[in-house]
Amino acid sequence: MPYVDGQTVHDADAHVMELPGTIERYIAPQYRETLAARMARKGGDDWVAQAQSKQADPEFRAGAEANLLLRKNYEALGAFDNQDRPRALDYFGFASQLVFTTAGLFLPPLEHEADVDLAVEAARAHNRMMVDYCAIDRRLLPTAYIPLVDRARAVVVAREAIDLGCKGLMINSRVPHGHSSSHTDFDPLWALAQEAGLPILFHVGGEQKMDPSYIQNGGPQVLDFHGGAENFTSTSFMSIPIAIWQTLSVLVIDGVFDRHPDLKFGAIELGAGWVPSLMQFMDSAAAAFGKEDRIKALSAKPSEILRRQFFATPYPHENVGWIIQNAGEEIALFSSDYPHIEGGRNPMKRFNESLDGVSETARRGFFRDNFIRMMGKGLDPALHDIAALKAA
Repeated sequence: MPYVDGQTVHDADAHVMELPGTIERYIAPQYRETLAARMARKGGDDWVAQAQSKQADPEFRAGAEANLLLRKNYEALGAFDNQDRPRALDYFGFASQLVFTTAGLFLPPLEHEADVDLAVEAARAHNRMMVDYCAIDRRLLPTAYIPLVDRARAVVVAREAIDLGCKGLMINSRVPHGHSSSHTDFDPLWALAQEAGLPILFHVGGEQKMDPSYIQNGGPQVLDFHGGAENFTSTSFMSIPIAIWQTLSVLVIDGVFDRHPDLKFGAIELGAGWVPSLMQFMDSAAAAFGKEDRIKALSAKPSEILRRQFFATPYPHENVGWIIQNAGEEIALFSSDYPHIEGGRNPMKRFNESLDGVSETARRGFFRDNFIRMMGKGLDPALHDIAALKAA
């Protein structure tokens, strides 16, 4: 019996765990060495052989279903070998998975460095890699990364990604160097995505990191749940919404949402507990600065515009019922974060507990309907529901 049984669930956040050198294989040769140096990992390559050996071991593979949510990162079924990913989807019972990179989440900082060509070419390589990985099963929905550092080339990269078959266009939460994410030169990009019926996505990894000076508090260094110092701790976690908060604000107030009313935006693995506060704060800004022409031109209150076009994935430790109560039923999406550790060992259980008391419509929206609205043409109508449930 699959992990999800008796209902249609779409997974708005899943990942490929690329082995070292994977993205580099897709980039033009003249950039390969430079990108490889940027993507180099600590600790040598012994772990790669170990991971591949485990996934090839019949005894280890026999325990894949029983350990579906216990094995994380490179030990998870289909983590890096796409031939195994359909079996993982079968065990989960998800109708679809929106798939993001892992190694490529370290590409957005390139937008703030001098080599713009490298940033653009690395994004194009990432997009080709994602399409290849997801080509094994139509339930796997590949995401592209569109750097905004070059205003002219952003739409070129996006058009190529759409032609390749990408189903969502990821941009940096952090503002590009030298111009706003809401710059009017990006209107062709938003128009292209709207015409294609694909969402613009933000994902954790592209945010402004917490100033490292905050770590110097006179006490011992706090390690994260991976056992290292490179990822999130309780304090660095607090900076996650800051960049997306600012970026969404300008996209709404500068009229990008209104000029493209059918375009959808999604914040993935950035949490959602901050969304009700953003809505209220933006409404307050609109009230306080109502004489600005751009405020007068808005089609509705900022909170209403967000409810119309914006979606977000709560973390499993967040109170989804409270988020729905304060932000509306239209926004929250289910996600597993498979195969990352952050997704937890039983996301359905944790989310269902926090949904206690919400309406059946809101629950259905969280697991199914909101995802379908966000994905638009990026989700084949045949995948909207699990076939067995439809037949029943």
